[in-house]
Order: sequence, then C-alpha cells, then structure tokens
Amino acid sequence: MGLRSALRSLLLFIWISEQWAKITADNCTNYRLQFERVFSVPGDVAMLNSTLVSPDVFDYKTVPYNITWWNLKTGQEMINQTDKVFVLRETMWFLNVTLEDDGEYVTILRTPCHCYMQSTKLLVEMPASGECGRPQKAYQELTKGVADTLNCPLMGYIKKLHSYNISSSISWYKGCDLVADGTDKYTYRGQTLLSFDMVDSHDDGYYTCTLTFSLGGFRGSVSETIVAPVIGLNFFMNPSKFLVTMECRIVGSNFTKKCLVFVPGPGMSFVDVTWSAGKDYILNTQPSERIYTSGQRIWTQDDPKGFWFETHLSFTELRDEDFNINYTCRAHSFRGYPEAFFTLVPADPNIILPIGCVLGGVMVLFIATVTVYYIFRVDLVLWFRRAFPILYANKDLDGKVFDAYVAYPQQYAFGFREEVEKFALQTLPQVLEKACGYKLFIAGRDCLPGQCMVDSVEENIQASRRFLLLYTASTFISHRHTSSTSNNNNIFKSDDESVDAESKMCESSTDFDSGGYTDTRQHLECVAAMHRALLERSLKVVLVELEEISSDQLSLFPESVQHLRKKQGAVCLWKEFKTRQKWRTLLMTRKDEGLRKDSLLSASSCSSSRFWKEIRYHMPVRGKRVAYPEKTTLLNV
Repeated sequence: MGLRSALRSLLLFIWISEQWAKITADNCTNYRLQFERVFSVPGDVAMLNSTLVSPDVFDYKTVPYNITWWNLKTGQEMINQTDKVFVLRETMWFLNVTLEDDGEYVTILRTPCHCYMQSTKLLVEMPASGECGRPQKAYQELTKGVADTLNCPLMGYIKKLHSYNISSSISWYKGCDLVADGTDKYTYRGQTLLSFDMVDSHDDGYYTCTLTFSLGGFRGSVSETIVAPVIGLNFFMNPSKFLVTMECRIVGSNFTKKCLVFVPGPGMSFVDVTWSAGKDYILNTQPSERIYTSGQRIWTQDDPKGFWFETHLSFTELRDEDFNINYTCRAHSFRGYPEAFFTLVPADPNIILPIGCVLGGVMVLFIATVTVYYIFRVDLVLWFRRAFPILYANKDLDGKVFDAYVAYPQQYAFGFREEVEKFALQTLPQVLEKACGYKLFIAGRDCLPGQCMVDSVEENIQASRRFLLLYTASTFISHRHTSSTSNNNNIFKSDDESVDAESKMCESSTDFDSGGYTDTRQHLECVAAMHRALLERSLKVVLVELEEISSDQLSLFPESVQHLRKKQGAVCLWKEFKTRQKWRTLLMTRKDEGLRKDSLLSASSCSSSRFWKEIRYHMPVRGKRVAYPEKTTLLNV
C-alpha cells in the first residue's frame, strides 16, 4: 500500500514538472511570488490581481499583450467557469472559494517581443467555530472620548469593481450584529468608513465590513475583520477654544473661526488639522478665495509640555448657502481623529444701524436744506414767484394804487444830500419801475401842487402796499435848533392806558422834534408808517440802509426804528458797495486806481444784483394778471 502511494506521488510530480516545463519554455522573465498574500474563507469571493500590467514592467498603453492564468498545483490553465472562476485580463476572481482553491497561481504575460511571469498565493482558512469574523484580522485602534472612524481594508476590491463600472454596497457588523447606518452613534461615511460619534469603552471589539456585488451574473461578497480596541485619550486633547456652537451671522458679512488643538508630549507629532463643510473638505488656502483656510501654525508649551496646532476658517462674504451646515475641525493622526464643529445660522439684521443712518441722513439733509435756503432764500423765492405766478393773488384787486411809498431824507446840514436824492429819484425808479414794473409813490416827485401835506402823506401811504424807508447814519440826528414844545406833539396818545410795548416804542418815536428831526413831511411819513406797521399791522415797512451804521449811531435812532431793524433786519446798500469794491480791488491794476472812487450811495442799475434782489424780495408779489373785458372797454371809451 505504501509502495503504491509513493508511485502515484512520483507520477504526479513528473506530470507537474512536464506541465511547468511547457509553461516556462519561452524563457519568461520571472517576477516570482508576490509579497502580498490573498486570504479568504470558503464561500467568499477572492480576487487575485497581477502587478505585471505596470509601466515598471513594459509600456502597456502602447504595446499589445496577452495574459493567461495557470494553477501551479494542477498545471492547468484557469479559464472562465460559471459560478466558479472569472478571468478578466490581469485579475482572476474566485466566485465561491473552497478549501481546494488554496494554492499558488501563475500569471503569464506575453508581448510580441517578451514574456513575463509572476506568482500569487491564495490562502483559504476555515473560521473558528462560532466566530462571525475572519481568521486573518486587521488592527485599528479607537480613541476613547472623541469622534473616530474605522476604515474597511477592501478599497482594492472597490476600485477594481469601479473600473468595471460595477456598483457595490458595504455593510458593517460588530461581532455578529449588523451596525445600522445613521443611528445616534454610527454613520457610514464615504465608501469604506464607519464613523463613531463619540467612542466609549463599549465600542471595543471585532468589526467586520462586508462588500456585496454582482460579477459575471454571480452575486457574491467578500469580508474583512478588524480588531478595534478602545485606547485612552493619551495623545490628543479635544480641540481647545473651539466648542460645538451655533454662530449667528448676517448675510454679506465676513467671518473667521479659529481651531486650536493641543498635543501633549515631548516630541513633535505628525498632526494635520483640517476644516470640512459637511462631507467636503475645504482645501482652498488662498485669501483671494471666498472661503479659505489659513496655514497651520505650531508653537510649543512647557506646562504641560506639548504642542499647539492652530488653523483658521475664513469667509470673506457669507452667502445663503453657507448657513445651516456643520463646519468641522478635525485633527488627523494615526492615533485618532478628534473633532469638533459649529453651525452658522442667519441672524436677524441689526436695524439700529440702518435706522440711525436714515435718521442721520434725514438730519443732515434737513440741516443742508435749511442752510441752503438761508443762503439762497432770496433767489429761491424770486424764482418761485417768477415760475409760478398763478399761485399768487392778483394785487390789482386789493384797492391799492402803489406798490410802495418811498420816504427818504430831503434836508441835511451835512451828508449825502445829492447822492440820496439821486438814488431816490433816479436809480430807484429806473430799477423798480422801468425794469421790474413796480409802481412807486416818491415824495417830492409825485405830490400834487397845493395838496395838504398831512392829507397827502396819509392818503398815499394808505394807497401803498409797502413803505420803503431810506435812511443814513444822520437821518434821525438833528443839527438844527429845535423847539421845546415837542412833548405836546404825541399824535399816538390814547385814552387807553393798556397799550402794548410796541405802541409805546412807536409813541416814543413820534417826538421827532426833541431828537432834532425838522423835516415835517418825513416826520409825518415815519409816524404814519410806524403806526400802521407796529400798531395796526396793516403795512409792511422795508428799511433801506444807505450807509453803514455804528452801534453809537444806532442808539440815537427812534426806538420804533431800532425795534423794527432788530426784528426784520434792513436791506443794506453799503454791503453791495463793499463787495463791489473788494472785487474791483482784486481785478484792477495800479493805473486804474483813480476809477475806484465810487460814491458810497452809487448802486448798480442791474436788477439781478444782490441789493435789488433783496428789495424785490420784500416788495409785494405781483401775481398773475387777469384781463377784464368790461374794464378794458370802459378805459378805451
């Protein structure tokens, strides 16, 4: 019996030697046995992959080649067998592994000029009785107290299937129990990762990942088991100064978040701190990008001894799509993956600043408007009257004859007598009557011969809409001897003892003889005008100041004139003269010096000058004229 067995073994060895001789007859370059073994168990799918198709061996992209697989134990070529073997170029699949498949397999690769060979070993083992895992196990540690992951060692299978456009799915088991995806503790991430929300001591154990797919019409699976002990947190500390928070921000604002990780220990550690948004890593490091991360900064600490790692996540402008996403800071190392995250949520806009800006803008606009109106009010009012005359009532129907009664000092012991008369009788009518169309009554020009002075003054002031009082510094100062009977000339004296302050001021202004004012007409004009302006309020008096008045000179004016000047101001001809002289001084040369000697009372006859604009501003608004056919017919008759 022993001799027969020995003979059979000898014949088998001779036959295998002959088959191997056939295989190696072409003197192939032998790359020998691959270092990596393929481990499997009965019933699983096993993949043997040759590494001969590589640029390190030949130019496989341009040189045609042919591959065959051989079973070294039997000397037979491996060909496709339904539900058993599937050969596809450099890869051979055992679709349902058995114990007889254990052995060494040879790949022969031939090109038109060369031959290459390589061996791959398949080890088939039976799992231990009652054990759900695989005999050969990978080793990965879980770090207690932090979020961590396990990586399934089947990435080679997944990549090969993807190259065939074959989809696959992966399942995780702890011991014999299925680990459900999306629970409070476990999450399937990417293609091969099992993520732990927070590792604790109960997570210690065996974890098996099973890849399921269909190949050549056969549905199979392959599994790997991982020994995953839980170790204490003796390397990483949780990211410091970086908590799980909700950050409220406004759309359009910028934002920066800092992540600090402390690694205890005396030596430098290989740690990489990264940011991710959801499942996508943020790789941009250029500040020109809208979302970017800063370079990793490292510094040491002595107590306790270790290293700090710092990196920032920055948004130059927040957009709607940036909100309600978990932004995770993770420290990568072979000892664990501690992480922490925050979430951006939109904040209600701060309305205090916009309201403040609006109110501030309104206030600035109001101040600017008031300032502009104060500076240009005369021009604005005149333009509005000219542009919209229809908005003003027709003054022709108010019973008045004249637009203004002009009163001016007619007798002087000294001063500007000729200039005042020229201004009142020539310049004033030329501008206001001829250029502007106003109708004036000027004492000394329009008086009827033989008419009673008192009646003339009273009647013409009554028929006028304005009273233009022209005066100089010496108008109300006497230079002649006056009688002592002026105290009996108070024409405003009344039986009513309860007159107001303004009437008292007007009463004090009626005693002109005591102040030395001897022109009876001007005395009557001023008294009548002040009475209507201050007591009856039926007449508007316009003060026209022909020369600059000092405070001492002003104190000698009647109280009524002082009060009216303080209340409504005066139109000053001397200001126009000063302005004109200033410009003329700047523009004229030395040989024009003699042309500067203008009279103080000389005024431009241009109605658009500042002085005449102010006069027109105080004059009555003419309004839109209305034609009355009946009146026109009677006048023509």
